[in-house]
Order: sequence, then structure tokens, then C-alpha cells
Amino acid sequence: MLGINIGIDLGTTSVIAYVEGKGIVLSEPAIVAYRRTTGRIIALGKAAYKMLGREPDSVEVVQPMRDGVVSDFDVTEQMLRYYIKKICGNKIFKPNIIVSMPGTVTNLEKRTILDVITASGASRVCLIEEPLAAAIGAGIDIVHPNGVMVVDIGGGTTDIAVITMGTMATASSIKLAGNVLNEDIIRYLSRERDIIIGELTAEEIKKKIGCAYLRDEEIGIFAKGKDYYTGMPIDFEITSNEVYLAMRKHINMILEAIRDVFERTPPELVSDIINEGIVLTGGTAQLFGLDTAIEKLTGIRTIVAKDPLNCVANGIGKVIGDMFFLSEYGYLFKSRQDIGGVENKEDY
Repeated sequence: MLGINIGIDLGTTSVIAYVEGKGIVLSEPAIVAYRRTTGRIIALGKAAYKMLGREPDSVEVVQPMRDGVVSDFDVTEQMLRYYIKKICGNKIFKPNIIVSMPGTVTNLEKRTILDVITASGASRVCLIEEPLAAAIGAGIDIVHPNGVMVVDIGGGTTDIAVITMGTMATASSIKLAGNVLNEDIIRYLSRERDIIIGELTAEEIKKKIGCAYLRDEEIGIFAKGKDYYTGMPIDFEITSNEVYLAMRKHINMILEAIRDVFERTPPELVSDIINEGIVLTGGTAQLFGLDTAIEKLTGIRTIVAKDPLNCVANGIGKVIGDMFFLSEYGYLFKSRQDIGGVENKEDY
């Protein structure tokens, strides 16, 4: 195929791009800022992320991806078109792109992802499930007949899959991950402490002292917010126990989703998982104690993959030039003519 080969981990909270022969060349928040009156984009990625919660009424800062799928087609297209042009420069031929998707999506959601990638300037597009790509990126040999469980916990979705012989034998995807845990912290402080904070502060609190179980030694940090009643600025301390109690309900729901996948998995594959263990990938996999909580629930050794945030992108990078693997397991590149859909607004 003509054109460079690019792998894109298109997540709810981030866009990570891998170029064949170069590795990861782009990692940006999946956030766009535009003017309400004209619709003109004024910032993307890290620049737009800094505006989150600080924007004036004339500017809107949005995440065009929700729960792992496209929620705003036009904004997603413009964001990806910018990143693809940034990667490709002035190359003549349009790129071939492999893009990740949640483990369980509808045909309509697949069609929308294909549409938005081709509208953004791709020549041909191939979709691959996030748990499969994450397993490859974590260094797991997925083609042998032994089962392994991968839990990919990102910003918008948690994908749980049992993988064997290059395919997903059992899979589940729930719309619950890091963003929901941030919202838990915001709600807790508003309800219990009458303090209002933004998404960026909640994310910082979660990363620094968030945990999946009560720590043996409680820790705390100071943060800044706004008093609910007076509207005045306030410095406050929040502890790891408070953060855990705020997030506990949804952490338990993630654990229950893992239990549900085990209940639907054939016994021989469960035996394999006992031997192989459970592998955690995705940004939220780094939450303190999450591996220990899963291990306590299942009794199975659970590890966090090396570089969990980039596992999906690295996995796509490993297969992007392996046409035999892609064709053998049914991952076919499709052009705009193959899928139909909307027309490009401009030539790439």
C-alpha cells in the first residue's frame, strides 16, 4: 500500500499516534477549544487542556470522544485532520491508518469511526479492538491457544477480554473508567465538604492519593477550590481515605465487571488465566492498589503492564506492518468507497 502506515489509539481522553519505523510520535489530550460564534478551532491537545475550566463564555472546550466512541463528528474530524497533517507533512500519498476501538461496539459505532478517520484524510482504515492491541503492546503472545485476561482501563471505558489464538473469546466493555472516578471526587467534595473543584484538580487528586482500597497509612494533600456558599477561594486538605470512599462504588463496579467476564469464560480458559495471570493496561491501571484489589477478588496474580498508558498504541505499532497477521485474523483495510458515508470536505 502507498502512503505511510500510522496507528492511532483514539481514546476518550487522549490521542496517541504511532508511525511505522518511528514509534510514538504524538500523544495529546483529546480536547478541542473553539469559538462559539464562528465554530473556529483555537486550540487542540495540551493547549486546549490548559483551558479546561478556565474558558470564557465565548469559548467552548469539549471532548469530542465519549465512552470510546465519536460523540461530535465534525470536531473529531477537525482534530484528527490536524494531527494527521502534522504527522504526514507534505507527503503526496494519504496514510493508511489502524485505529483502536472498544472491545464491544455496535456496527453503527464502527461505521462512525471509519467515517471520521477517512474524512480526516486517511486513504484506508482498519479497526482493531483495544484489548487485543493492549495485549500485544504488553508483550503477550496472543496467537497461542492459551487464554490470557487483559483489563484495559482508560478514561472513558473499561475493556475486559479473554484472548486466545489471536481473538477475543469473551469480552465486556463498560462505560466507566478514569473520568467517572474524577466525577466521584468532585461530587464527594461538593456533597460532604461544600467545596467546588474542577476536573483538572480532581484528576490531580486522583493521581496523587487515589487508591483502590484503604491504605495502611493514610496520606493527604492540599488543594484549592471554591466555597460552595460564599463563592470565595479556599485551601483544603483531602485524605486518601476520603478519595477511596468517594470512588469506592465505581471501583467495585469495575471489579464486578471482571467477575462477570470470568462467569462467562469457558473453564479451560479460566485454568489458563490462573497460570498466565491478569494484565492491566490503560492510564487508570496506574491507580494505586488496583492490581491488589483485583488479585484479592479473583485470587489470580495481577500485574500492571510496562508503560500501560501506551500499550494500545505500541500494540498497533507491532502489527501495523504485519499484513499476514491482519489478514489472517480478519483485520481488513477499508477505503472510503468501501464504507460509503459522508464526503470529504476538502482534499487531503
